Amino acid sequence: MSDEIKRLPKLWTGDHYNEGIGRDDIFDKLREECGVFGVFGVPDACSLGYYGLHALQHRGEESAGLAAVESATGHFSYHRGMGLVKEVFDQSKLEGLPGDRVIGHVRYSTAGESKLANAQPLIFKYRDGDLAVATNGNIVNAPSIRKELESQGSIFQTTSDTEVIAHLIARSSKDFVSAAKDALQRIIGGFAFLIMTNDKLLVASDAHGLRPLVMGRLGDGYVFASETCALETVGAEYERDVQPGELLVLDRSGLRVDRFERLERRATCAMEYIYFARPDSDINGINLHSARKRMGRQLALESFIDADIVTGVPDSSISAAIGYAEQTGIPYELGLIKNKYTGRTFIQPSQELREKGVKMKLSAVRKVVEGKRVVMIDDSIVRGTTSLRIVNMLREAGATEVHVCITSPPFKNPCYYGIDTPDRKELIASQKTVEEIRQAINADSLYFLSNEGFVEAVGGNDGEYNRGMCMACFDNDYPTPVDPTSEKSCSC
Repeated sequence: MSDEIKRLPKLWTGDHYNEGIGRDDIFDKLREECGVFGVFGVPDACSLGYYGLHALQHRGEESAGLAAVESATGHFSYHRGMGLVKEVFDQSKLEGLPGDRVIGHVRYSTAGESKLANAQPLIFKYRDGDLAVATNGNIVNAPSIRKELESQGSIFQTTSDTEVIAHLIARSSKDFVSAAKDALQRIIGGFAFLIMTNDKLLVASDAHGLRPLVMGRLGDGYVFASETCALETVGAEYERDVQPGELLVLDRSGLRVDRFERLERRATCAMEYIYFARPDSDINGINLHSARKRMGRQLALESFIDADIVTGVPDSSISAAIGYAEQTGIPYELGLIKNKYTGRTFIQPSQELREKGVKMKLSAVRKVVEGKRVVMIDDSIVRGTTSLRIVNMLREAGATEVHVCITSPPFKNPCYYGIDTPDRKELIASQKTVEEIRQAINADSLYFLSNEGFVEAVGGNDGEYNRGMCMACFDNDYPTPVDPTSEKSCSC
């Protein structure tokens, strides 16, 4: 290595490029913690798993893993690694995972530590053989269960809350399915589980359906994924969403539908509709691109601004910006461009380098915004630092006015169900009025979509509370018991 290269500043910390990618991002966007993908009864399942995880890469960029079973022999194999899916797996790795059953996982390390031990699927040996567990979400009462199990002699290998369910299953004297049902009944939170042994695959969604999980068919087999876009990628036909409190059992006898909890209130995470899921995915039958366009239209009806152009903060706000532009007749323009190839931007010792990191990720198109009154559409404001940087970026590019419109209500409350959120005191909307936030982000005006407008824009079942959504981050109405003073569990 040349002396010149050695003198260059290290642009990441840790042993691998994406370590800690879910934390300390200069853009304070909310982070989903993971995505899951499973295949049952399809030859060369790991190749499908690879492509399925690739389609879910936006849900977790730090680690990836696949576990496979060969149904004829029960042979179990797995591989996990730190980094992107394409970095963790190559052809030789996939060839080392033979079988027609697979579960896979992509992860952000937003709460648990950034290390290989926490990469999923988590793998265990127990009395009946091999056990692999992958989950998307968060177990609210994991810390208390963990302490109870440790006091009884359990030894935990990871800091992930997912390990709790493996210990509950292993300690039970019941058969595997009954033990899993008991374990699922004990845990509280938002989760989508894939649990695989040498001869069975269990698929479970929490009692409120907080985290999305869908089922598809591919030939005579089944495919499960956090989002429908992954089904499309592998050529599977969407069949239905896995219902809240449902437990699907797949083995040589086929598919059996069971339940571990009855449905009292569907409460799918509102931020899945607003931000997390890909726009080409559907949740509960609702296409997200269309829903986000309706959010933009509704925002225009509630908060019209006389301006020259509308632009969206890429990527999740583009659909809403198009809807706002269509409703108002103000031209939509690509005023902001995202560089998709920067990976992580990093905490640097100097503010100057930090600001350069911002521009590595996002830049304003000067010839588009210069001399214009700009309506900037974004999906949320967390701490406010991101909005301030983007507003200032547009002003530096020559925008004469910058009006900010947010396609969600003010984000005031922390999430306990698998979204990495700051403490309430760090959420700007819980500490400041809308006018104070406007001043803090240097905008000419600021508008949030109303709770009622958001619910109407998303759609859903009229007969369900909030049309089947959890909006606790906006209205403080959590669908499960939560204890804000308790230790926060380490999701995924």
